[in-house]
Amino acid sequence: MTTDKKIMLSESDIPTHYYNIAPDLPTPMEPPLHPGTKKPIGPEDLAPIFPMELIKQEVSQEPMIEIPDEVRDIYRLYRPSPLYRARHFEEMLDTPAKIYYKSEHVSPVGSHKLNTALMQAWANKQEGVKRLATETGAGQWGSALACACQLMGLECMVYMVRISYDQKPYRRVMMKTYGADIVPSPSKLTKAGRAILEKDPDSPGSLGIAISEAIEDAVGRDDTKYSLGSVLNHVLLHQTVIGQEAKKQMEIAGDYPDILIGCHGGGSNFGGIALPFLRDKIKGKKDLRVIAAEPGACPTLTKGPREYDFGDTAGTTPLMMMHTLGHGFVPPPVHAGGLRYHGSAPLVSHLLNEGLIEAEAYFQGEVFESAVKFAQSEGTIPAPETAHAVHSVVRHAERAKEEGTSPVILFNFSGHGHFDLSAYDAYFSGTMDPNA
Repeated sequence: MTTDKKIMLSESDIPTHYYNIAPDLPTPMEPPLHPGTKKPIGPEDLAPIFPMELIKQEVSQEPMIEIPDEVRDIYRLYRPSPLYRARHFEEMLDTPAKIYYKSEHVSPVGSHKLNTALMQAWANKQEGVKRLATETGAGQWGSALACACQLMGLECMVYMVRISYDQKPYRRVMMKTYGADIVPSPSKLTKAGRAILEKDPDSPGSLGIAISEAIEDAVGRDDTKYSLGSVLNHVLLHQTVIGQEAKKQMEIAGDYPDILIGCHGGGSNFGGIALPFLRDKIKGKKDLRVIAAEPGACPTLTKGPREYDFGDTAGTTPLMMMHTLGHGFVPPPVHAGGLRYHGSAPLVSHLLNEGLIEAEAYFQGEVFESAVKFAQSEGTIPAPETAHAVHSVVRHAERAKEEGTSPVILFNFSGHGHFDLSAYDAYFSGTMDPNA
């Protein structure tokens, strides 16, 4: 068993394929439905929005899907990402638990989002697309797609949720540095945005609203497709490079997680770390708890019913079977902007319905308290989204101490908080609502 602080892999260990959990599921997922006919959609319904390569991946039953050489070559900028044993964090918490974290903050944009942004940009480029439109909450996805588009030679248009646009100015600067155009959402550039502003000129925005604007933008131009940073199957598929690497690293460490944790908004980073491990659970090889940690202000998995709903506010997306708070739900302007989504990935919702995963919800006061502990012991400041996973780890580590157990806990450190310091400032100054 290694005593190393961080466990590294070589570039030759970067996964050559994405892992697709669909063929391993105990029961098949419910199909998305056409927003007009309410019948299962076909490839032709998605073609105005996505390139055919991504549409194929969305419905694929192949267990492994090859990663293109050009994408894998750019992954070498930051992959494989390190796995850390959080020894100092363990000491601060005085816990018998062993805590590991997969550190996705080492990517050029500071989060896991670049894993799928690069693949999506490549797939669009192959079909001759010149421009991508997207939404972003906290700005991590917008930053990632802006970077990927620049590296792949595409234009990028980002609709950023208004409250995050105001709270996180340096994320805006980052996107502009990569060459992207960016506007606060709701905006006056789209019919969907103008309709929201007419009803509420001071709307803080939401991911659902921003998605509506980005889709309208993409459908209205021949040179543009839409790109999504979470929720859909192909997005979670691309993120499985995280869990595949982590499995190799945990093997080197001589451990296997008893508890696996990721924060949850739309499901991308959670799916990325969880899906490769869930394969072991489904096949009966391992018995582990897999936990999605979400904000109490937007408790989609813990309180939202599982039903067909739109992915956007305007009701233009396919209807998806998912846990949802309603596509008209606008969550409070909490600092974890990337987790302020009314719905969830249909795949994650399906896994919860099958009893393969669990969900927990926490409020931002306790979340930031745990984030500060992590920063003061491990050195890296967590993004507000990542901090929800950190807090879940703290809770389970404390429970291990109370119960006299010593579980192995692995979590996904999905991104750093270097552009989220205004949130920490609000926490320290007492202007943050701790119960939101």
